[in-house]
Amino acid sequence: MGAQAPSTAVERTAIKKISVRLVPFVALMFFVNYLDRTAVSFAEPNGMGQDLALTAAQFGFASGIFFLGYIVLEVPSNMALHRFGARRWLARIMVTWGIVSLLFTWVSSSGQLYTLRFLLGVAEAGFFPGAILFLSQWVPSRHRTKILGLFYLAQPLTTVFGAPLAGWLIGRHGLFGLEGWRVMFLFVSLPAIVLGVIAWFYLIDKPADAKWLTPAERDWLTSELAAENAQKTGHEGKHAKGDLKKAFGSGRVWTLAAVYFGFVYGLYALAFFLPTIINGFQDQYDTTFSVMDKAWITAIPYLPAAVVLFFWTRHATRHGTRTWHVAGPAVVGGVSIPLALYMGSPTATVAVITVTACAIFAALPVFWSVPSRFLTGAAAAAGIALINTAGNVAGFASSYITGWLKDWSGAYYVPLYLVGFFMLLSAALMILLAARSRTEEPAPAAHPQAEEALR
Repeated sequence: MGAQAPSTAVERTAIKKISVRLVPFVALMFFVNYLDRTAVSFAEPNGMGQDLALTAAQFGFASGIFFLGYIVLEVPSNMALHRFGARRWLARIMVTWGIVSLLFTWVSSSGQLYTLRFLLGVAEAGFFPGAILFLSQWVPSRHRTKILGLFYLAQPLTTVFGAPLAGWLIGRHGLFGLEGWRVMFLFVSLPAIVLGVIAWFYLIDKPADAKWLTPAERDWLTSELAAENAQKTGHEGKHAKGDLKKAFGSGRVWTLAAVYFGFVYGLYALAFFLPTIINGFQDQYDTTFSVMDKAWITAIPYLPAAVVLFFWTRHATRHGTRTWHVAGPAVVGGVSIPLALYMGSPTATVAVITVTACAIFAALPVFWSVPSRFLTGAAAAAGIALINTAGNVAGFASSYITGWLKDWSGAYYVPLYLVGFFMLLSAALMILLAARSRTEEPAPAAHPQAEEALR
């Protein structure tokens, strides 16, 4: 008992330092990343769509082609991060995407918009899976859901703060002789370049090199992570050996990719089309909103989503991640999103969409704690990138198909029913994966407080 107390104390202080020193900065990078990729959703209903003469299908294609560019380089980018280190690679990604994002300020045709959105995806390729991989390599699995939850808070908070910021910038119409939506692109792009430069000097690739940890904390983290990786290799060798072929041949990885597809399909259908849907409230309910009104309404679903995300990941950390931590929110989101179509007022519609947003964001950080339980080394880099590639396919599909179906049907009924279907499919696949996992030999817990396997 006496020998355990120092280890527990070291564990607490090490995880606290990582939570304070490392996670907020990577989360800030994610905040800027997500704002840059979704800025087009604020620009379209506030002048860009009219100035570039975009139909809903064209806007959907412009939103989605970003993901095709991302897919092209996603797995190679994550393998490069594994080889060269997160500090260099994440910094490089941020600077290049900031430069490309800046060019949106002067876009003048739908063709140029398509080209820049594709190049933005190429520039950003690997950032999100790289950040997930990076943080996963800093903490043992029993702390991973908590750490990824803190990181993931940046995504809903991007809209909470980013939507009003975008609205305010759009309101600066005429600054430097630019339309308001161009002013927005100008000012949301610059932080990525600045953060990229800072990241080069601020980030550290592994705990062993962190001078802000004490020697005892560095030793504890290094030994815990090494033991965990050895255990994964020993008990899950067919998945964990460090080569691309093993990760790509894992049925578990492909199933998780399909689960993630459904969540991201819903995530980006909301992210790219919610501002447009809110803009349509004016005709649907015979009301009028200012640019800032629409920005604040867009932000409403995401603040409760951030709160739910925080407490949901805390529950999963304390009690062990279970199948229902992922499948349950998928069911709630799949049922709620079509219901939003039948509400009789803007308030009721936004309330139901808030439920959907809470469901999606509650599940995502818990979901991302799963792959690193059975993948390590290069296989983890490839497997996480492959899963995120499925998400990028969903990002393209949801953006383009939602816009195309809206033009075809004249309303958002059919596209949002499709969102509900994919989220329910994710729930079913997660339950199936858990059932199959119970028939396989489980890896024993490395610690009495370790996160439990999905069941």
